[in-house]
Amino acid sequence: MGDDRESGPSVPEGRAPWERPLSSIGRTGAGGRSGQRPPRSDGQVTPDPAGSESDASDSDSPPKPGDSGRLGKRSPRNADTVSVAELVDKMSRSGATRRDPPERPDVEEPTEVISPITDSTPPPARANRPMPNPPPHAAPEPVGAPAADRPALTRLAMSRVRRRRRIRMIGRSLVSIVAILAVALTGVVWGYLRNTDQGFLQVAALDPDSTDVVDAAGQYGDETYLIVGTDTRAGASGQVGAGTVADAEGSRSDTVMLVNIPADRSRVVAVSFPRDLDVTRPECEQFDNVTNTYTGEMFPEAYGDKLNATYALGGPKCLVKTIQKISGLRIGHFVGMDFAGFESMVDEVGGVEVCTAQPLVDYELGDVLPNPGTQRIDGRTALNYVRARNIESEGNGDYGRIKRQQRFLSSLLRSALSNKVLLDPGKLNGFVNAFTSDTFVENVKTQDLVTLGRSLQNVDAGAVTFLTIPTTGTNDYGNEIPNDDAIGAIFQAIIDDLPLPGEERAEPVTPEPTPPPAAPEAPLLAVDPGTVSLQVSNASDIAGMAQTASDQLATYGFQILTVGNFSGSAAQTVVRYSQDQEAAAATVASAIPGAAIELAPSLNNVVEVVLGSNYPGYTQYPAGVGAQIDPTQVEGTTESAPLPEDLSFTNAADDTCA
Repeated sequence: MGDDRESGPSVPEGRAPWERPLSSIGRTGAGGRSGQRPPRSDGQVTPDPAGSESDASDSDSPPKPGDSGRLGKRSPRNADTVSVAELVDKMSRSGATRRDPPERPDVEEPTEVISPITDSTPPPARANRPMPNPPPHAAPEPVGAPAADRPALTRLAMSRVRRRRRIRMIGRSLVSIVAILAVALTGVVWGYLRNTDQGFLQVAALDPDSTDVVDAAGQYGDETYLIVGTDTRAGASGQVGAGTVADAEGSRSDTVMLVNIPADRSRVVAVSFPRDLDVTRPECEQFDNVTNTYTGEMFPEAYGDKLNATYALGGPKCLVKTIQKISGLRIGHFVGMDFAGFESMVDEVGGVEVCTAQPLVDYELGDVLPNPGTQRIDGRTALNYVRARNIESEGNGDYGRIKRQQRFLSSLLRSALSNKVLLDPGKLNGFVNAFTSDTFVENVKTQDLVTLGRSLQNVDAGAVTFLTIPTTGTNDYGNEIPNDDAIGAIFQAIIDDLPLPGEERAEPVTPEPTPPPAAPEAPLLAVDPGTVSLQVSNASDIAGMAQTASDQLATYGFQILTVGNFSGSAAQTVVRYSQDQEAAAATVASAIPGAAIELAPSLNNVVEVVLGSNYPGYTQYPAGVGAQIDPTQVEGTTESAPLPEDLSFTNAADDTCA
């Protein structure tokens, strides 16, 4: 029916069939009929059964009703007219040339575009956008052609091809390696640090709120470690020649060393404590060295105890309290290690070089070093070297052993500073693993040790000093009697960062303070008490004086940081200050009758009140803010006893044979 036929726009007369819109070609076929069957999708053309003769008869026939797609009356076919087959043939030939189209009319009917009939879904319409420049043309290479059919390349050409391919592969490999290393190094380092921290056995040891800490303001920024070597025979330690539990049950502190690193990281001071040092043991909770836990049973305070017994009864907590009371230093980190850990660490670094002027023979351990001279010893020999305390040629018991320990650690330090360990990943990894696997700690993290190590990278071995606690002899129980005055002088020198015997610093830590003028060049004006941070220390013989004074000063608005005892004694009450805190110190002194001010560069931003024997026992309101103050300036009123001349020390740079 006519309703089934499609209608389309008229095509101007006289145009060649290949110039007509495709829509009209599809509708009017070779004979001019509309409704011709569309071409097959496989590209084959179905011939018209009517033939060409029907074209002539149809040309003069009037249009059928509803056949709006017909062109009306057609001109007789001439020589220029071609059939559909001829048109397709002409369009498919690559070398065919198109003749110039006839002149188009001024107004052209819109052409309806019909999508090709295919089985696939047409792609969605896209906005017109500029296409990128086409890549450089390259001659196509036959695919699958036999190698014999391809043109042979010269040796030079083949070399260039291989080199280009090799360069491309190397470039890709380098990029891959850099990317992997960037991820691996950043990820592995932090992951390694986290895994190392997990290897530490944690134990309760520290006493951060102890009132035994002296001059806490002077210790601001310092790092202080208590390092303990225990003589437990349990577990792996009994397999390295340390004996068995039957020989010595429990665990004692065989080596006790207090290590201080000042805030400016300019030096390292390690103080060794004799294991038989006579001490007053504080009240302590019983410690189980097998499980590294506390049982809850309490031991009362005891006088005349040996230092190593405090650890045997009360473990790390009891030892930290005892050492903190003797030294006055605030212990911020605890590290404990048994015999097995020590031996493993030495073996991991490939042994340590030591030197002895004579053979070392211990009547319990036997031949430690049968031959004199310089030699490298392994972990088992090193363990005996630092443990032996009955060597007849030394004749000084525990002090000879302490000296050997200090020399051994000095040699180990020199090896580390010479990069024999630090630049050897295998040794460094083994050393760290041995350290973590046989170590029990509190407040020790690998990242903190790395940071501390970086801050000490410019410290030479000459700035590392080992000292030994001085004693005055032994009592009837074999306990070493401590020299309290000399001990106080040692630790005050450490707090104040004063030079120590044998110390070889590269340069002074702080410039020498200039003597204060006899009278202030400019008047000092009182400051707001709320801006002053105070440390109150008792240097008198009256107990509780510092607490009473600090309570009174707090009512005026002063900020009290710590209250404790001073390391020495003083007759004059002084207010100590750093270079920029003179006005603050003068304000504090105005509240304490009879107080003077004293410059103490090591205090940083903290002001310290040292109550001497002249303190009247009361305070008064400080001068008002902005009021002029003229305090008394003094020097050196709180100096402790001088260091003993016979102080035993070892410098880490000293490699002489002894």
